[in-house]
Amino acid sequence: MIKAVVFDMFETLVSLFDGKIYFGEDIAADVGADPQLFRKEWHAIEEDRTVGKYTIEEGLRIVLKKLDLYSEEMVCLAASKRMESLQDTFSAMPEATPELLRELKNRGIKIGLITNTFSDERDMIRDSVLFPYFDVALISYEQGICKPDQEMFRRMTEQLGVQAEECLYVGDGGSNELFAARQAGMHPVQCTWFHEKAFEPHIPCPILDEFEHADQQMEILEFLDRGV
Repeated sequence: MIKAVVFDMFETLVSLFDGKIYFGEDIAADVGADPQLFRKEWHAIEEDRTVGKYTIEEGLRIVLKKLDLYSEEMVCLAASKRMESLQDTFSAMPEATPELLRELKNRGIKIGLITNTFSDERDMIRDSVLFPYFDVALISYEQGICKPDQEMFRRMTEQLGVQAEECLYVGDGGSNELFAARQAGMHPVQCTWFHEKAFEPHIPCPILDEFEHADQQMEILEFLDRGV
């Protein structure tokens, strides 16, 4: 019996491809950097930004100094544009997202969040209308670890007070999360409702035939109805 549904955030509950976008190449254009060089240095500290070692602003300072392009004005410009993009992402959230979470609550299903996020994304998640729905929210920036680390999944089941086999895990598949959820003993489902919005080189994960899929948000309820 499924007692909890654990969600990924981006490309699962909201999509970074909705509304304004602001990826590494967009930052590079704004600060006058070579896109490939910027991407190389930006990705080199991605894990450190994900596990809380650097804020977005600190990460930008590190990269821009390496590229000899640093100015506090450029840091503020890129950070503010990222925040504008994130605000647009959450504003463009489909109504099906809170509708699904409300229905899970009505059914007495616990709701968890496991997400790999940077400092600004963490702030946006905590301020969003979605946050009150989560019984447990494990945000990598706060946890000091990130998916696919098994410890994230262990912490989730422990804090929810359920067994792994009682959890449905829903995510787009980025960061090898579906494989990790399966290894942890959860029932993974790949959500594909945002898949067509993504474009190279930012597609988090291809469609994985070895997992069950949900093409619409409310299809998640079908997994509960049939007991997975």
